[in-house]
Parts: sequence; structure tokens; C-alpha cells
Amino acid sequence: MIRITNIFRADTCVVVLAGLCALTEIGCSSASYEPRPLTPVRTSQVKEIVTGSETRYSANIVPRAQVDLAFKSGGYVETIRQVRGADGRIRNVDTGDWVTKGTVLAVVRQKDYSDQREQARAQLARAQSDYDHAKLNFDRTSILYSTQSATKPDFDSAKAQLDSSSAALSNAKAALAQTQTALDDSSLRAPFDGWIIKRSVDIGALVGPSVAGFTIADTTSVRAVFGVPDTAIGRIRLGQPQPITTDAITEEFHGRVTAISPAADPKSRVYSVEVTVPNPRNQLKAGMIASLALGGEAMPKNVLAVPLSAVIRDPANPQGFAVLLAEGNADPATVHARPVELGDAYGNMVLVLGGVKPGERVITAGSTLVRSGEQVRVMQ
Repeated sequence: MIRITNIFRADTCVVVLAGLCALTEIGCSSASYEPRPLTPVRTSQVKEIVTGSETRYSANIVPRAQVDLAFKSGGYVETIRQVRGADGRIRNVDTGDWVTKGTVLAVVRQKDYSDQREQARAQLARAQSDYDHAKLNFDRTSILYSTQSATKPDFDSAKAQLDSSSAALSNAKAALAQTQTALDDSSLRAPFDGWIIKRSVDIGALVGPSVAGFTIADTTSVRAVFGVPDTAIGRIRLGQPQPITTDAITEEFHGRVTAISPAADPKSRVYSVEVTVPNPRNQLKAGMIASLALGGEAMPKNVLAVPLSAVIRDPANPQGFAVLLAEGNADPATVHARPVELGDAYGNMVLVLGGVKPGERVITAGSTLVRSGEQVRVMQ
């Protein structure tokens, strides 16, 4: 009987332990079931460049000038310039409206500043009266002193009073000018002809000094900004003509090189170049992508190339370079680092002399956020 009881107890312990292990496995499974969010990346295919094709560069169109218009005098926004909209209704000036230089775009409440100006005017009038009285007294004392009818202390006292009143008069004039400037600054004006890019205030809003109310851009001429490697910088000079094209507009635009960076960007190792293009009809918009080719530059024969943004330092060899391949036909894809041998850079592409095959996908955006072996989500 004792033996049967012991066996029963032992079997019971085994069953309990087995149940606990099963519960533990279920808990662990449910805890590890939540997957880690996949890192989104963008990819580009390894391309084979056709023999003798022209090297083209991508450029970003930026305005000739773009500034944030900030208030200098704070207060409640009392008025905003009114314009007639496309529907014929009167509305506040807003994004996409053209304004001319000197146009008043917004005004904060001016009563406080006009009251301060009137107070400064009253103080100036009093200072002027004190000065006139001191000047008259000094002139009279000077005449008496010259005929020895007034003492030296009387003369010195009259002169000191004149100097003091003169200083007070100058201070009152400066105070009046300051209040007038504050009153003028309560109106926010356009510094040049341009387009309203952004409006950040509404009537009734309380704004303080340095608060931006509008963003305005001058696009009568635009700048096409692009980067070139050191192998191509020698073919560019200031003032040289340079045509550009865009996918949005079939027309070719003609500009001139107006700026060349004296130093390469420490990350991309390319030199920034600006081409200024006249834009009187406002065809070229800020943010457009333009394309251009430097004369006399052609690709070598039948080579593979990847975007410059796809190249990283080789994790296994700090002195070498690599690319991150997104392998797999389905989403998610698996990341694998592949050492590569690089050639010259042409435009925004760099030649790959070995390590990749045509059609393979390399990560161009998000490569700093992932490592080899991880799974990622490929954004189209």
C-alpha cells in the first residue's frame, strides 16, 4: 500500500510538472509571437549603362531667394491683406498668391504703439521747451558775464543747464524715432516681388517678436543645384552656358553656372554646383527635378552602376566599400552586405567593377538603419 501511494505521488508530480512546462511554453510562445516592425527601405536595381551614353546629372530647382517674414513688433494680428480668389470671393492672402515689393501682408494692433508714439512726442515737446528756456538763459548770462555783470558761477550754472537740456532733447528725439520704428514694424511687408509659399497666422492670433508669419519666394529666376565628383569638376567654370531639362516641361531652359563649391561635401564627396536659369513665366517651380549633361563627358563601355547613395563602408573591412542587397522576391526581403569594387563616379551614379550582377536590388535609402541578415520592408 505504501509503495502504491508513493508511485501515485510520483505520477502526480510528473503530471503537474508536465502541465507547468506546457503552460511555460504557451506563455513563451505568446510572448515571442509579437513580431518586430520591419524597417522600411527603398531600393534601386543595378543597371548596365549603354556604351557611349551621355552622363546626366539630377538637379534640384530652388528659388532665387526664399525668406521667412517675421514680426518685429508683437501683438494681436488685426488685419491680413485681402485678395480676390479664383471663385471671385474676397479672402486672406495665402499660399500661391503673387505679391509685390512693399505690400502690407499683415498688421498687428497698432493702438499701443501709436499711444507710445504720442507719449514720446509730448516728452519731446517738453524737452524742446526746457532746451529753449535754458538756451535763452545761457545767452542772457553770457552777455552779462562778458560785461562783468554776472559771476563765473552764474555762467557755469547756465551752461550746465543748457548742456543737460540739450542731452534730454536728444534723448527725447531718439525715443520718438524708436516708437515710430516700432509702429512701422507692426506692419509686415513683402521685401521683394514673389510668391507666398506659406501663411502661418490668422486674424486674432497673438504673435511675438521673431514669429514667422509668411514665407515668400522669388522665382523670377531659379537655381538648379546638383553635385559632381572631382573627376568632372575641372570641366565646369563660372559663367559657362548650361542647358537643363525637366520631365514636367518639354521645353529646354538655358542658364549659366553661377556658383561652384570650393570644397566637397564630407559625406557624399561631391561638389555642389549652381546654375541660374531665368524664369520670367514661372514655369520652373521650386522642388522640381531637372536633368543636365556636362559637355564632353561620356560613359565608358558596358559597365554596371549603382546610385551613390547605395554605397556604404564594408562592415567587414573598414577600408573597403559594400552595398546592401535586398534579396527575395516577396515582401519582406532579407538584407545581405556584399563587398564591391568601385570605379569612377558619373553624375549621381558610381561604376561597380565587381561584386554585383545586373538586376540585383541595392538599398538606396535606409541603409544606416539595417544590418546584414535582417528582414526589411521594401517601399516602392
